[in-house]
Formats: sequence, C-alpha cells, structure tokens
Amino acid sequence: MSVISLSTEQAATALQIQRHIDALASDGGGRIVLPVMDLTLDRGLTLRNGIELTGQGDDTILRKGPGQIYPLSGYHNYGMCDVPLADATGLEVGMTVSVHDSKTHGGFYETFATITWIQDNWVGLDHGIEADYRAEDKPALTTVYPLVFGHRIQSAAVRDLRLEGNRAASDRNMGGCRGGAIYFYQSRDLEITGIREADYDGEGLSFQMCRDVLIRDCRFDGNSGNGLHPGAGSTNVLFESCGGRDNAKSGFFFCVRANHITVRDCDFEHNDSGMSIGTRDCHNLIEDCRIRDNRRVGLLVRPSPRPVEVHTCHIRRCQISANGDAQVDITSDAHDLLFEDNRIDGEGQGIGIRVAATASSIGLVDNQISQCEHDVQIKNEASIGAPPQVSTCGYADAPASAFLHLSVPDLSPT
Repeated sequence: MSVISLSTEQAATALQIQRHIDALASDGGGRIVLPVMDLTLDRGLTLRNGIELTGQGDDTILRKGPGQIYPLSGYHNYGMCDVPLADATGLEVGMTVSVHDSKTHGGFYETFATITWIQDNWVGLDHGIEADYRAEDKPALTTVYPLVFGHRIQSAAVRDLRLEGNRAASDRNMGGCRGGAIYFYQSRDLEITGIREADYDGEGLSFQMCRDVLIRDCRFDGNSGNGLHPGAGSTNVLFESCGGRDNAKSGFFFCVRANHITVRDCDFEHNDSGMSIGTRDCHNLIEDCRIRDNRRVGLLVRPSPRPVEVHTCHIRRCQISANGDAQVDITSDAHDLLFEDNRIDGEGQGIGIRVAATASSIGLVDNQISQCEHDVQIKNEASIGAPPQVSTCGYADAPASAFLHLSVPDLSPT
C-alpha cells in the first residue's frame, strides 16, 4: 500500500488535503496520514475508492468551519445542477454545501453537493438538486457539510481522528439522511475506527444504503441529532466498542431497513433514548451493551405496523438501567424478538419491559429485572411465548438475498 504522510504545511487547508487524496486515488489508492494539527475546514473531505484517511488520534483535530446561509433568489426545480442565489459572495468552487428550505429540510429532500462553478450569483453543483425549492418556503444554500464523507465508493477507511462539529457557529443543522459529521452513501467495504467526534449540528455518524461496514472504537457525543445512525437499507454492519453520549436524539438509531447489524460492547448514555429500532429493522443482534441514564426509553422498538414491522432481533447480555421511562418498550406489531440474559434495573422508577398488545412472539429468557415499578407490563399475555428462532441475526450472517435491495458499486478486479 502507498502511504503518504503529510506535514503541517502540506495539510494547511482542506483543499490541500483533498488534492492529496485525489492524486493518490488516481494512482490506485493508499493511505493519507495527517499530522498532529488543529485545522478548521471550509469544506468536507471527500474520500475516494481505495483511500484510507488516518490521523494521530486526539492530536489530529478537524473542526467544522462556521455555517452561513445564502438565500436562493427564487423558485428552482428538481434535477437542476445549479441554484440561483441572491448573493454568492464568499463561496468558492470545490466547497461542499447543502440546499434546503423550511418545508423539505431533512430527509432525502435536502441536497448535499460540491460547487463546480460560480457565475453571476448562479452556483453550479456536481449533481441535480433533490427537490423543488419554492420561494415561499425560503430556500437557501448553506455551508453545511460532513467533515469526512464518501459517495458511491468502495474499500475506504477513516481512522484515528478527532472531529469537532462546532455547533455554536452553525446557522442550520444537517439532516441525517444526507449527512453527518462522518457520512457515507451507496458505498461498501468501509472501516471507521478510532474516531472521537462531538458537537455537530446533526448526526455524529450516518451512512445510507451501504453494505459491509466495520465501526470499531469510536465515540459520537453531544450532537443535535442521533449519535450513530445506520440507515436506509444498510446491511452487514458491525459496531464494536463504540458509544454515543449526550446526543439530543438517540444514542443509536436503526433507520429504515437496517438489517443484519451487530452492535457489540457499546455504551449509550444521557441521550434522549438509548437505542431505537424501527421500520423493517430486522435480523439484528445487540449484545453486551450498556444502555443507561437516557432521558426516556432505554431500548425503544418504534411503532412500525405490518407489513413493515420490526422482527427477528436478538438482544442478549445487555445492562439496561436508570432510563427515564421504560427500560425496554416494545410497541406496535413487533414479533420474533428474543431478550436473553439481560440485566434490567429501573433504579426505583418506570417499567422494566413494556410490551404492546399487538406485539407477538416476544421471548423473555433468563433476564434479571429489578427496582422497577412493574417488571414486565404486558397488554396481551399471548404476546409472550416460547423463545423465537432468531439464529440468522447480525453481521456476517446475511444471505446473498439480503443485498438485493442495494445498488452499490462493486469495483473488485474481475
């Protein structure tokens, strides 16, 4: 593997770092090693195929630059690779930006793109905008972006960095479907290790429509959204020895159809909820985790009625304690969930395990429940039954058919 170790002079700006990344990628890939430094970024760093971006741990700090809002001069329609601004002063080609409005902000209707040209207050983008942006909804381009990201790439990694989100200097947050402090989209064979991230106005880690991802020894704390967010069909993922603390939403948020994921030996504390599982989030394994002192539910199975219900998940050997409401809340039509050998402690308040009347085939095996107002609150006794079969759960246990919904690159040599 080619390794390029940058000096502080060679890594003095985001643009300089990006040029090294692009040059190494065009030469077949390799590792970029950042020096000990504290750098404020004016744009996100784009990973390419076969690139590893590595720092010196806590001594390599990347900070998000201040966010600014550039109002659009009026209506602009879906698919156009440019936007008209009232004033483009301060923007440069190569900057990463978002476009959104008061109505479509968040989700996949937000546009995240790189500036390709600027002319007479028109700003070119590297792909089409994701929605119609109407004048009455106050559309704007903003300098909101992930610090490190990759779109449609393979065999990439980001390691040993400290990322500071600089929320106090943010005028607009970023929706988790299009970004996060670290973000990947339609990519595969990724590794994220040794990251310490905090204080981003959005999600700490988000990836959408990705497969074959390893996340180890990382923390995502103090963000305005969720801490960790595997989303939109992401499949075959391992989280190990990670954590999320003091996030305004969930410490860990399984989004739509996040399947065959293992979360092992992780900590989620002082968030709104500890872990949240929802629409079509199936075949997942949560083991040896600690979920404590979250403001509402420790582990929430969100309302997801059939045919998009949560099913076939295994939660074992976890410590779930001192959360504000229920320690575990199983709602809606969830079924075939196995809770095994967990230690659940309300520390004098709330409900240990709450099960909705419409849930079914919920297995409770050898759990220790203590200091709760109600150990188990069941709306329908029939929902608790013999331990369900959940043998095909988690990372490295996905059949080939589990990936049919994804369209991600396969750049392996033929």
